[in-house]
Amino acid sequence: MANAIWNALEGVREVEITVTGRRTGRQISHPVWFVQEDDNLFLVPVTGSDSQWYKNVRRTPMIQVAANGTALSSSVTPITDATQVEHVVDLFRAKYGAQRVNEYYPKHDVAVQIPLG
Repeated sequence: MANAIWNALEGVREVEITVTGRRTGRQISHPVWFVQEDDNLFLVPVTGSDSQWYKNVRRTPMIQVAANGTALSSSVTPITDATQVEHVVDLFRAKYGAQRVNEYYPKHDVAVQIPLG
């Protein structure tokens, strides 16, 4: 399965994430930007720790990531250490451009790690 998701992510600029609503228990999907490093996928919520999907994965730390018809369900690890978050944001800047990341991500106090292995 890991190879399938790696192949599905090749050349993709955004993925569809599905999280469990913390109040409703319903599945909620959003398109998001992502970066890969080693055997992990990293996400940065647009409004940081205020993002609804981030609050949802804090309550239920499971996520589904889908790209090109392939989906992976995995646990998530919230990242709150400022140095680690900044590293992920730097990866976003390298992939999407510093100006766009700075425009679209006004608050980056957290990130999310998703193992792909």
